[in-house]
Amino acid sequence: MHLPSPADRSADRQPAGLWADLFAGLAVAGVLLPEAVAYAAIAQVPTTHALLAALAGLCVYPLLGSSRFAIVAPTSSAAAVFGSTVLSGGPQMGLALVGLTGALFLLAGLLRAEFLGAFISRPVLRGFAWALAVTIVLKQVPHVLGVHAPAANIIPLLGQLAAEASRLHHPSLVWGTAAFALWLLLHHTPQRWIWLPPSLIVLALGVILSAALKPETQGMQLIGQIEWQALSLQLPKLSIEHWLNAVEIAPALLLILFAESWGSVRSLALQQGDEVDARRELLALGAANGISALLQGLPVGAGFSAAAANQSAGARSKWAGVAAALALALLLWLARPALALLPVPVVAAVVIAILLHNLWPRSVLGSLRLRNDTWLALVAAAGVLGFGVLFGMLLAVGLSIALALKRFADPVVVELGRLPATRDFVNVARHAGAQTLPGILIMRPDEPLFSPTPRQCSSGWPTAFGKREPIPPFSAWK
Repeated sequence: MHLPSPADRSADRQPAGLWADLFAGLAVAGVLLPEAVAYAAIAQVPTTHALLAALAGLCVYPLLGSSRFAIVAPTSSAAAVFGSTVLSGGPQMGLALVGLTGALFLLAGLLRAEFLGAFISRPVLRGFAWALAVTIVLKQVPHVLGVHAPAANIIPLLGQLAAEASRLHHPSLVWGTAAFALWLLLHHTPQRWIWLPPSLIVLALGVILSAALKPETQGMQLIGQIEWQALSLQLPKLSIEHWLNAVEIAPALLLILFAESWGSVRSLALQQGDEVDARRELLALGAANGISALLQGLPVGAGFSAAAANQSAGARSKWAGVAAALALALLLWLARPALALLPVPVVAAVVIAILLHNLWPRSVLGSLRLRNDTWLALVAAAGVLGFGVLFGMLLAVGLSIALALKRFADPVVVELGRLPATRDFVNVARHAGAQTLPGILIMRPDEPLFSPTPRQCSSGWPTAFGKREPIPPFSAWK
């Protein structure tokens, strides 16, 4: 009897794997299409800019990235930062920000600066993400109500909503409320009954009903025709002042995107036992954002929702991302007339529904019990809510770096004692049964310490201009 070799068995499994990646890619495309429409609305640009950014991320990441589940596409946080940049300096400044962020990602990857993600404190990132979700949702409320409230910050926006309360556009309110209720119903329906994402179903029904009922005749705003002429390969034309403003924001956006992307990639890798490389992730994000900037797209990152959808859909390799790119390209080629019929209140309702689970500040409040410095999460959230997304982002990054410098300058040192009948030495303050050794004090630093490497010690202390001098004898260290 002939037994199949391992190569034969892998060849037999290959078609099933390719089919699994194909179906997973179609599912991911169904998730990315409504997200692209929603995030383009957040960024205040036509939908094509978000779709082209998703295509750039899906096509570039499989070449350079290290995760088989990561999906690089526009994210809510990046779209909000892009939108705030557009408000302050116009669309060209937003595109310059995307290009500069991509260049910084590539530079960080070439310099092996994969430690950058550690500079974003997790509590600060949670506070920033929660306040960002609140900001995005509140900015979509005027579209659902059919009123004009263009304020960028939350407090003026609430004032404008109160002033416009008597001028609600009832058709917009009915369409937006119905879309939101339908999304909630589909979201809580068992998955075995509904295979498509709720957002895709709601948007598809919105297009069908819009074509049949013509809501624009009642004064409702539609997405409108998506034109191609603005999407040519070109560098942004900005003044020196705007370029300098983009240079100031790009490092902060890099830290936010990398912290979010690396968290998604690493969490999925740990679940599956995969190995991922932070340096390759930096290079992949840099190339994806650089190409997205040339295509005049939004900034991209590896969001958790799309990556989790890719994993749950049965993806086995990076080919799922390529399949998603092909599906999105077909939609972009064939479905632009349909996207133009989408009512804006329906898109705003889908945005609110997608971010609904982020509105409850459970993670922010829960992090306050972990350590005594997590109150910084509330400060980061207050910065976003009170002063806008850009200032809040810079504040979050600044607080994280200040917290890291504080820990480096004042490391935590604990006293160790031995547990009875063992050889284990533990923190005396946390273990009442630990016993210290008579005449011996054992201390352990719980934070990183900076000291010369063995190679540096063997050749002397480093001094100015790259020179070294001999290490003094121990007797001179007094």
